[in-house]
Amino acid sequence: MSRTTASPRRTFAVLASAAAAFSVLQSLVSPVLPTIQRDLGTTQSAVAWVLTAWLLSASVATPLLGRIGDMIGKRRILLIALGATVAGCLLAALAPNIGVLICARVIQGLGGALFPVSFGIIRDEFPAERVPSAVGGLSAILAAGGGAGIVLSGPIVAALGWRWLFWIPMVLVAAAAVMVARYVPESPVRTPGRVAWPAAILLSGWLVALLVPLSKASSWGWGSPIVITLFVLAAIGFTAWVWVELRSRDPLVDMRMMRRPVVWTTNLVALLFGAGMFAVTGFLPVFLQIPAGTGYGFGFTVAQAGLVMLPMLATMSLGGFLSGPLGRLAGAKAQLVGSALLSTASCVAFTHFHDRPWKIAVAGAVFGLGLGLAYAGMSSLIVQGVPPHQTGVASGMNANIRNIGGSIGTAVFASVVTAHLQPGGSPAESGFTWGFLLLAATSAITVVLALLVPTVRRQAAVPLQA
Repeated sequence: MSRTTASPRRTFAVLASAAAAFSVLQSLVSPVLPTIQRDLGTTQSAVAWVLTAWLLSASVATPLLGRIGDMIGKRRILLIALGATVAGCLLAALAPNIGVLICARVIQGLGGALFPVSFGIIRDEFPAERVPSAVGGLSAILAAGGGAGIVLSGPIVAALGWRWLFWIPMVLVAAAAVMVARYVPESPVRTPGRVAWPAAILLSGWLVALLVPLSKASSWGWGSPIVITLFVLAAIGFTAWVWVELRSRDPLVDMRMMRRPVVWTTNLVALLFGAGMFAVTGFLPVFLQIPAGTGYGFGFTVAQAGLVMLPMLATMSLGGFLSGPLGRLAGAKAQLVGSALLSTASCVAFTHFHDRPWKIAVAGAVFGLGLGLAYAGMSSLIVQGVPPHQTGVASGMNANIRNIGGSIGTAVFASVVTAHLQPGGSPAESGFTWGFLLLAATSAITVVLALLVPTVRRQAAVPLQA
């Protein structure tokens, strides 16, 4: 598509459709892992890799492809990411066994590059004064899409079967790719250089060494030799990666950029928000499905649990779309502080008021509003706080850090829940209570960290010239 016929509004609509399709795919699978386990005749530990494989792949692909997009063209990388997602969905829908399904999820994870590349396209194509609103809107769709997957997975599996969790996103992502090819122009902002492959290999290595034990610690044991060994390897790999990046002429991730006050403080906030988001969206449906015979559960189906989560989904969207006007009035930093306060209040409510579904729904709505505001605020701070040629890698690392926080949050929450069991082996209410209380404390710390984020002045528009 020629630049003269490009429309920012149409570009945003196309990017939003791609983001919605991909973000729904992220969370569709997690509520129905037991169904997949039974159908494929595998074990619980094996089926858990359906989530872990995607997370590992996305964590590596997001900064790497974000950097390549800054170099060779963001639209081109966006099409590659969407194409990989389509191929991964097709393979997953046809998977005859758990091994093929895990491979398919690795391929799907390459689509994680959609996040930084889309933010970079917005930065390049939109007038400077419209960038915060556009980033906020796209962040809202990314956050709400994850919530939508949790709500939709139950009805889809009940009506069509779990394989349609991949057929439907495949069609939607393929349609989005066609629209991207037709309506999204190639960004004029390029960063000359090359990919630092040693840094990419080290990044992949320490991320795998970190995320695997985090995802398996609740079953392997936090003090087990394999978990400790992998954590040590992750620390060594991280140190080596930083050393290589500092000495590289063309670093994959510019450490000077990562040391910017707005970047490192926002990334710390992202780490804790990721922990809270993944833990709440992962374990709240589990809590709602606990059998009533335990004395505190509701015995809901996956679909019924999704309906209780629906207010959270609605307010996630609302928070993201309100972020633009709120950002202009109060600034992204104030928005981030407010979202952390909302998260703290909702986690306190989850701790003390979970005896009725409507109470959980109300607390979830508050949590969703804070989450929508937080996603938009963090994305806006990163996009406005780094030079245009570093938008892709900076946004990619911020998304990566949210994923790492999510792994930590879910692993710790799972350990707390499994440490408090009833005589019959079912989770005790106290496990969830302590888990939500821990999330409330984490959110309170997030408030303090959000206050440390410096105020970012909106940067001038980037000249749109080839």
